[in-house]
Amino acid sequence: MPVLYIVATPIGNLEDISLRALRLLKQVGLIAAEDTRTTRQLLNAYGIETSLTSYHEHNKRTKLGYLLDCLKEKDVALVSEAGMPGLSDPGYELIAAAIARGISVVPVPGASAVITALVVSGLPANQFLYLGFLPRRPGVRRRLIRSVVDEPRTMVAFEAPHRLLETLTDALEVFGDRRVAVCRELTKVHEEVFRGRLSQAIARFAQPRGEFTLVIEGKARQEPEISEQVAKELLRLYQQGARARQAVHQLSETSGVSKKKLYQVWLKFGKGG
Repeated sequence: MPVLYIVATPIGNLEDISLRALRLLKQVGLIAAEDTRTTRQLLNAYGIETSLTSYHEHNKRTKLGYLLDCLKEKDVALVSEAGMPGLSDPGYELIAAAIARGISVVPVPGASAVITALVVSGLPANQFLYLGFLPRRPGVRRRLIRSVVDEPRTMVAFEAPHRLLETLTDALEVFGDRRVAVCRELTKVHEEVFRGRLSQAIARFAQPRGEFTLVIEGKARQEPEISEQVAKELLRLYQQGARARQAVHQLSETSGVSKKKLYQVWLKFGKGG
């Protein structure tokens, strides 16, 4: 049965593609590309002559049926302009339609601007919120930024160069002067990663050029203080002869207060505090 392959392609450097991706791009019957010019450069670099057809935001409605018909007879590879298809591009509609029709959908992982920017940002990467391409209209963009003002996770978004300063300014007004990584032209010749504060980024990119990925620090979690009740419970455990490590760990789990703060109070008990 034919397969729809979701193939990740380089986000800049043409060497950032897997051997499996190259093999499949040669073997499939058709490649559906968001930008045929970009994909043709990749195919030419590796001597791949597979038939190519366009599938992008402006023709996705008329082209969807054609691609589904092709999948009745042959394997199709879906590629975006750069990175992993299905993220903020029309590939999602084709993937969903193929799944709904029982067509096998197989991912071929590889480069991703989201993950690349996140891991190089220096900001927490254990959890993150992907905001996609930020809205073009200023009012809509500001509403989106305000809606995530209390978001504790690191946030990742794409922005066009001509809107970068407006977005950074909006973020500064709403978030305050948080840490940010502004990643420009990732994996390309003029790659740049700026790490600093939003105010510093505004000064640094006075005349922005290239493709930008923003990684913005989430809201700092407010660590709870030791309440009178928690202090009394800690004292009770101390007087009962509990071990410091066990008592501190137990109360930290139930109260959310850091072990460091609780241990400092424990030490004061020993000094008659």
